Amino acid sequence: MPHDTATPAAIKDAKSRYKAGVLKYAQMGYWDGDYVPKDTDLLALFRVTPQDGVDPIEAGAAVAGESSTATWTVVWTDRLTACDTYRAKCYKVDPVPGQPGQYFVYVAYDLVLFEEGSIANLTASIIGNVFSFKPVKAARLEDMRLPVAYVKTFKGPPTGIVVERERLDKFGRPLLGATTKPKLGLSGKNYGRVVYEALKGGLDFVKDDENINSQPFMHWRDRFLYCMEAVNKAQAATGEVKGHYLNITAGTMEEMYRRAEFAKDLGSVIVMVDLVVGWTAIQSIAEWARANDMLVHMHRAGHGTYTRQKNHGVSFRVIAKWLRLAGVDHLHAGTAVGKLEGDPKMVQGYYKVCRDRKSEVDLERGLFFEQDWADIRPVMPVASGGIHAGQMHQLLDLFGDDVVLQFGGGTIGHPMGIEAGATANRVALETMVLARNEGRDIRTEGPEILVEAAKWCQPLRAALDTWGEVTFDYTSTDTSDFVPTASVA
Repeated sequence: MPHDTATPAAIKDAKSRYKAGVLKYAQMGYWDGDYVPKDTDLLALFRVTPQDGVDPIEAGAAVAGESSTATWTVVWTDRLTACDTYRAKCYKVDPVPGQPGQYFVYVAYDLVLFEEGSIANLTASIIGNVFSFKPVKAARLEDMRLPVAYVKTFKGPPTGIVVERERLDKFGRPLLGATTKPKLGLSGKNYGRVVYEALKGGLDFVKDDENINSQPFMHWRDRFLYCMEAVNKAQAATGEVKGHYLNITAGTMEEMYRRAEFAKDLGSVIVMVDLVVGWTAIQSIAEWARANDMLVHMHRAGHGTYTRQKNHGVSFRVIAKWLRLAGVDHLHAGTAVGKLEGDPKMVQGYYKVCRDRKSEVDLERGLFFEQDWADIRPVMPVASGGIHAGQMHQLLDLFGDDVVLQFGGGTIGHPMGIEAGATANRVALETMVLARNEGRDIRTEGPEILVEAAKWCQPLRAALDTWGEVTFDYTSTDTSDFVPTASVA
């Protein structure tokens, strides 16, 4: 949106600018339509819905102001600071295509505003206040550009995809997992039986779910003991490295460390935490994992409360960027074809955030900025939630090899038992990888390839008969808003 002549320009005269009273945010210097962002600036894109009668540029300036140094009135103590540096600057406001009353607001922040290596400080700054600001009816943080100078203050994932594959000795295909079901109510021994059968049948991982911690029906220590017994027996039976995501989420950081140490002592290669533990706890457990050669699996529990609605909250692509900096090795990032929210293009954008060394602008996938990750290790995305063997061609086509495909109900609900369910998934995966490597078009030929493989694999045939026609065809809430422009020859 071009500069609105009705929007007051910033007041340059110090006597007028710092006279006691109330000024518009644009007058206070939080709007600068001529500003050219520096390479070291942190850039944020907000989707803003101003209240009726509020000028969009003034709303953008207010977002910049309230997420940096402004308050509702003039304060003379600004003059005790390098205020022109510390003020965030809204430098562009564009109408959102197809969404009347909404605007894309671009804001630049000087790097000096942020503490090094602290996601807690970053989030407190960018989303700490503006989302409840009255002149703005709704606001959503759509994307961020994190400057290389800032990225390098973070350590990122403790292990990363390359080293994970080397430790697991698994190459050239996605990894396979499952969530133990039912996730609540099993005794420790029965829980371990599920883990053993799934791993022995061909999966690489089994996992705890987000809300299994240490309830009366199963103390965490019992679960850890039985699960690691299952892992060790499955490794002996198959000759493959196996793992179980032991959820160490707890009420205190001290208890999380106790559970993590016990998991390490039992020989686990991986621990799991929930997003709800908070940024400081996530970074702390990443530090522990780095010192102890452990993988960290992140379950994005609770994210939908602020990522799902497209007019208010925080996009998951931003959460994924923060988690990559904070230091997790695995991240649930959507399936596109399963039971959970996720437009395919947008989900592919999340995967790019996790895996790219440098992301380019890709509006179709919701990426508004280039992002150079400065060799911060990539995160292994995890596809989990309502997927089954009959969708293997879609999953491989959408996400490629560097992904964990988790079939919970699609393993444990198999009519021939858990081990057969795992075998069905492993056969479907290896059959599809082989077909792709032979040059076949798995996107279109996938169902035919699976049916052919099922002729000699009874567990796969039973899986296709049970779930082959199951889909979750609902309109996605969160889709990209952009207008393609004609290319110039």
